[in-house]
Amino acid sequence: MESTNIENGTSQPHTMERRRVLKAVGAGTALGVIGATSALTASPVSAAPDGGSPAATGRGGYTFELSDRVRRTPVRYRNRFGIEIVGDLYVPKDASGKLPALAVSGPFGAVKEQSSGLYANELASRGFVALAFDPSFTGQSGGDVRDVASPDIFTEDFSATVDFLGLQRRVDRERIGLQAICGLSGMAITAATSDSRIKAVATTSMYDMSRSISRGHQDYYTPEQQRAVADYYSRQRWVDAENGTPARGLHEVPFDEHGNIVTGDRVLPETLPEDADPVTASFFDYYRTDRGYHKRSINSNTAWTATTPASFFGFPLMAHLDRLSCPVLLAAGANAHSRYYSEDVHKDSPTDTELVIVPEADHVDLYDRKGRIPFDRIETFFFENLK
Repeated sequence: MESTNIENGTSQPHTMERRRVLKAVGAGTALGVIGATSALTASPVSAAPDGGSPAATGRGGYTFELSDRVRRTPVRYRNRFGIEIVGDLYVPKDASGKLPALAVSGPFGAVKEQSSGLYANELASRGFVALAFDPSFTGQSGGDVRDVASPDIFTEDFSATVDFLGLQRRVDRERIGLQAICGLSGMAITAATSDSRIKAVATTSMYDMSRSISRGHQDYYTPEQQRAVADYYSRQRWVDAENGTPARGLHEVPFDEHGNIVTGDRVLPETLPEDADPVTASFFDYYRTDRGYHKRSINSNTAWTATTPASFFGFPLMAHLDRLSCPVLLAAGANAHSRYYSEDVHKDSPTDTELVIVPEADHVDLYDRKGRIPFDRIETFFFENLK
C-alpha cells in the first residue's frame, strides 16, 4: 500500500500496510472542552432579511461566494420515509459529458447555506456535480417536528440524495460518493455500509454522534451518568406529551461539578463569556458571527429537541463498520477536540482508509478555512475512486 506525506504541496510516496496516514502531526491529545480561557472577542450577529448574517446579504444568504465557474440550482426530492429534502445542486459550467457526483451535508445542526454549501461549491468548481442538502427536520427540508435528529433518517437522507443524483442526466450514476462534515460524517459512513451505490466517502472534522451523545466527549460518561441522561430524556417525553410540543434541550448533556445534569435551550450562548473554553469559543466564532451565522441553523440560534438523545442512545452509528467496503478519507485538524473519532475509524475500518491530519487546524477550521481544508487531497481521492 502506498502512503503519501503532504508537505509544502509536494508528495513523497512510501510503502506501508493497508491503511494510509497523511501528514500526522505530533502525538498531541484532543483539545479539552473545559478549563481554558479564550482570547476570541467575536461579537454575535442578528439575521439579515435573507437569513444569513449582514455580511452574507450580498451573497443571497449564503456564507460564501458562489464560484463563477459553477451554476447553483435549488432542488427538492423525497427520502424513502416520504420526507421532502431540500438542497442546492452545484454543477460546473464548462464540463461536458457525464460527471462524478457527490452528496454533501453537515455539520450537525448546520444548513446548506453554511459549510456543506461551501464544500459543494468548491468541489463543483473542480469538476464534480455536488448536492448540498439540509437533513430531514432541519433547514428548509420537511418533517413536521422541527430540529429533531435521527441517526436512521439522517443516514437515509444520504441514500435519498444518491437516488436523486443518479437520475440527473449530467451524472454518471456509477461514480457517486459522499462528502460529510462534522456530525453528518457518521451517517455518511453508515450509509456506505448498506448502500452499495456509494463508491467513496470523505469526511472532515468527523463526529460519531451516537458515540458523542451516548458516551460524552472522549467517552467520559460513567454508567451512572449514562443512566441519568437516559432518565432525563425519558421523563422529558412525559413533559412534551403533556404540553403537546417538544421542548428544546442540549443534545450532548453535560454535568456540573456536583454531578447534576445541566439543561439549556441553546447550543451556543447568545454572547461569548470571557472565560469560555476554547472549543465553545471556536464554535461561537463560526455560528454566531458574520463568518457563519444563518437564521435557519440550529447551532446559530437554538438547540435540538430535548429528547433527541433517545435515538442516539438506542441506535449506534458504526455498529456495522465491518461491512464497509468502499474507500474512505478522514481529514481532521491536528488540534481538533474531535480528532479521535477519525483516528478510531481509521484504526477499525476493514477497508482502505486515508487519515489526513491538518497541521495547526482545529475542528471548526475545516468548516470554512479554505487554506486549511485539504481540498486538493479530497479532489484527488474522489477522482481516484470514482472511476
